[in-house]
Parts: sequence; structure tokens; C-alpha cells
Amino acid sequence: MTTMTTMTTMFEPLTFSRGPAMPNRFMLAPLTNQQSHLDGTLSDDEFTWLTKRAEGGFGATMTCAAHVQAAGIGFEGQLGSFSDAHIPGLTRLAAAIRQAGSVALAQLHHAGLRTPRALIDGADPVGPSPDEATGTRQLSTAEVEQVIDDFAAAARRAELAGFDGIELHGAHSYLLCAFLAPTTNRRDDQYGGSAENRARVLVDTIAEIRRRCGDDFIVGVRLSPERFGLVFDEMLTLAEQLMTGGEIDFLDMSLWDCFKAPVDEAYADRPLIEHFTALERGTCRLGVAGKLYSAAAIERVLAAGADFPLLGRAAILHHDFPRRMATDPGFTMLPPPATPEYLLGEGLSERFVSYMRSSFPGFVTPAD
Repeated sequence: MTTMTTMTTMFEPLTFSRGPAMPNRFMLAPLTNQQSHLDGTLSDDEFTWLTKRAEGGFGATMTCAAHVQAAGIGFEGQLGSFSDAHIPGLTRLAAAIRQAGSVALAQLHHAGLRTPRALIDGADPVGPSPDEATGTRQLSTAEVEQVIDDFAAAARRAELAGFDGIELHGAHSYLLCAFLAPTTNRRDDQYGGSAENRARVLVDTIAEIRRRCGDDFIVGVRLSPERFGLVFDEMLTLAEQLMTGGEIDFLDMSLWDCFKAPVDEAYADRPLIEHFTALERGTCRLGVAGKLYSAAAIERVLAAGADFPLLGRAAILHHDFPRRMATDPGFTMLPPPATPEYLLGEGLSERFVSYMRSSFPGFVTPAD
């Protein structure tokens, strides 16, 4: 049962060192949904999906990954942030999210070695180093600098569109994450080698966004703590450096399962979440995502010291999860599978439902 203290905390505002406060602690996780147009412009379907969550009581509503280069696309129907042609749709979306009382955040992304060739006319995907398995070619130093510039340009577009802030997708082996991992980054320039050098692209991107965007613009970062060739103790060090460095306003740790033990046996003495809540964080806020399906799970992450949860599947199944928890402290999400009709009623399009069925077996009832 969720305690009254947890209930009170979850529905209190959460301030950041910059920008507006979240009216409560619920943040919508950035979720792939394949609903945008082929050119990356916002569709009515994606507008409906996101604004319905803002209207459902989420204190912050984040877009799916929006790619900052046309060649950095990660999936069909991906929202774009690489062109000024995207600004009108982003403006419409940000205004509606904010009108609903939610903080509007855009997640910025480059798929890197995970870019499907079919989506870039058969060209090679790009990454820190060559990769035979994916056919990835290595970015030149000048191209790395262009990536940094393009992330910053996309952040500026989001700001011009009226978003309160952005999150850099540095997780799940996408480009920024691939630079962090010694297995995928074997460079010998200033962007490879030591852990400090491998983090340089991320750090320099944050600095360039800070240079181009306003003093009240929120900047967050999403990190993976393990898998994808990452070194756990390096990620702990980086997380603390980012949180205490004063340049970011929140860190979003994508833990997959907040309370499992780390894969690295040297750190398996306590749950994954506790390694990160134990870090110094200065004025930075710490959010966590990973199997948060109930009010009780949210209570656990707050008790462990996180500032806010990010909800993914629970938000797909319940656009108004915050309001449901407000009226029912023991609320638990509907157990999958869900019918397509139910999901359509929750604001998903037929395309999003199809994506969930094919990518997450057991989430949607089988097709006839």
C-alpha cells in the first residue's frame, strides 16, 4: 500500500535548477511509437498520443526520440528535429502540452549504428568506430563535431517551438551511448580512449546546447547503466559528474528494472537504483525508469531516494495513471495483454498498436 507520505510527495511540485517546475512527480518516458510522418513532421496521431498523457495528469510529457540528423533515423515513423520544417508541428505540440499544465520536453536522438540501412537509402550507418556486424562506418573527427552542432541546433529548434527543455538520448547503444562504451568506441582521437574522452561528445554537446539556448531552458540526459558494452563503474562516475557539474537539470536513468541487481557482480550487493540514488547530485534531479507498473513500485523508488519516476508501459495502458493513483493509492496497471480496442481508446493509433504487438510479444492480444 502506498503511504500517505509518498502520495503527498508524488503530487507535490518538483522544481529544477532552470525552467518551470513539474506540477507533480510523474514524467512520461520517451516512447517509440512510429506515428510521425515519413519526413519526421508531427502527425495528428502522435499529437493525440502525447497530449492525451499531458491531459491525463503527467507533470512532464516527453516526446519519443526525435532524430537530429536525417541519416540518424532509428525507426519508421520517427519524429524529426533536424529541420526547420519540423518547427510548426513541434510548436503545436509544445503549446498543447503546456496548455494541459504539463512541462513540455523533447528527447533528442541519433540512432548511430542502430540506423536501419533501409531507412537511409542503403547508406552505411555511422558510429564512433567501424562495426562489421552492422556495417557501421566510423565518423571522422569533423563529422563528430557536426553531430554536436546538430544536437545543439535541434535543441534550439525545440526552444523556438516552445518546449520547456530537452533530453539527450545517451542510452540503449544509440550514438551518444555508443561513444561511451569501449567496445563500440575504439577511436584514437580526442573522442576515444579514456573514459573521459569517450564522454567528451556528450559533455561537449551539453555545453553547446547551454551556449545556444536560454538560461531557463531545461536540459536532461538519459543514460543506460549497463549492457551495450558499458562499464558499470564508469557509468556511476559519469552520472555523478553530470549531476554535480551544474550543466544539466535532470538525469534519467533507464534501468530496465529498478530493483534488480547489477550485472557486474562487484556491485551486486544492492539493487541497481540504490547505486545511483547514493551518488552526489548537487541541484540536479534524478529520475528512474524500469518496470514501474504500480503505485507500490513508485513508492519504492521514492523511498530509495529517486526524485521522480518515468512511466512507460503503465502510461501506454493508462493515459491518466497519475489521476488514477491520486484516487486509488493502491492502483496497479492493467495486466497485459490489452485489446486493440482498449489501446485505441487510450489514444494509441492503429500503427502504434501494431508496433507494440510486433515488438513486445504479450502486450497486445493476438491478431485474429
